[in-house]
Amino acid sequence: MKIPFVDLNTQHKEIEKEIEQAVKNVIQRSDFILGEDVGLFEKEFAQFCNTQFAVGVSSGTAALFLALSSLGVKPRDEVIVPAFTYIATSLAVSYTGAKPVFVDIQEDTYNIDAKKIRKAVTKNTRAIIPVHLYGQPANMPEILKVAREYNLRIIEDAAQAHGASIKMENSKWQVVGGLGDIGCFSFYPSKNLGALGDGGMVVTNKEEIYKKLLMLRDYGRVSKYEHAVIGYNSRLDTLQAAILRIKLKRLTQWNELRQKAADTYNKFLKDVKGVITPRALPSVKHVYHVYAIRTKSRDKLCQAFKDKGIGAVIHYPLPLHLQGAYKGLGYSRGDFPVSEKVAQEIISLPMYPQIEESQIEFITDCISDVIKGSI
Repeated sequence: MKIPFVDLNTQHKEIEKEIEQAVKNVIQRSDFILGEDVGLFEKEFAQFCNTQFAVGVSSGTAALFLALSSLGVKPRDEVIVPAFTYIATSLAVSYTGAKPVFVDIQEDTYNIDAKKIRKAVTKNTRAIIPVHLYGQPANMPEILKVAREYNLRIIEDAAQAHGASIKMENSKWQVVGGLGDIGCFSFYPSKNLGALGDGGMVVTNKEEIYKKLLMLRDYGRVSKYEHAVIGYNSRLDTLQAAILRIKLKRLTQWNELRQKAADTYNKFLKDVKGVITPRALPSVKHVYHVYAIRTKSRDKLCQAFKDKGIGAVIHYPLPLHLQGAYKGLGYSRGDFPVSEKVAQEIISLPMYPQIEESQIEFITDCISDVIKGSI
């Protein structure tokens, strides 16, 4: 049985006719750059995130970079990011000339450890970028407390967490993205809400930031040939917006199917010793962009998966402080022990809304056999 890590073909078959019609409509209008569907999708996505404003951009990385730029982050500033995440989070900081300052993660959630943030704050710290890794919200109540204490801005990296939510101190459930100053999303094809190419979104409740983002994504433009600031070519493509509008209508249902698949994985793996399954806190609604387990038998498991045709990915094999790109920051092995430990044990299993229970059982049987030593 061959099982892909992500099965986009099955997803797209469900909506193929709608996508074809949406693309035809854009072609007929020929409004390929900041066209009608971009504005409509921005309104719909802002509503989905319970924010006042949304700005479509060219990628999730562009979203983070423009978010930082809109806050005036500049060289010699510092921005706190988790040591264990995809490198785009820290690269966006580097693009501004600022310095990424790494903080270790919690071993149970893999998100930034809010208790360790205070020690990383200096007089040069301007912002914190919590990442809602794998689809589980970070500890936003505690992170917001630290931000208020030190007058720091918060940019949520929600690239993997479309539709995830968290119970805040007022006991209300709130969708991620609108909890800090700015929320950033990626529409990379394999995301919970994925385009047929690159795309991203920035959401905010602050009109001043919104107006800056509109200029920054479009050459700093205030009229066709008048440019108020140094801007960029970072616009969301109209064709992608049209496709994303169709998928957004199904996102809640698809997230629920991911949660059901995660429950099935948990059921089959609960008695397998030597495997740590994801821990979803009671105060959050995890949307399982990634279903990652940990095991000390990872190398054997990777080989068994390869032999049986099971797609799997390691998110992420090397923490940011050990990346060659950040050698100049002076970090060493051992500086962030939790991130390093997790990086050596983590492996992501196939996860998509249409995955079947029989496929999950086949995958978990393989895991069980490897752990027991029969493979």
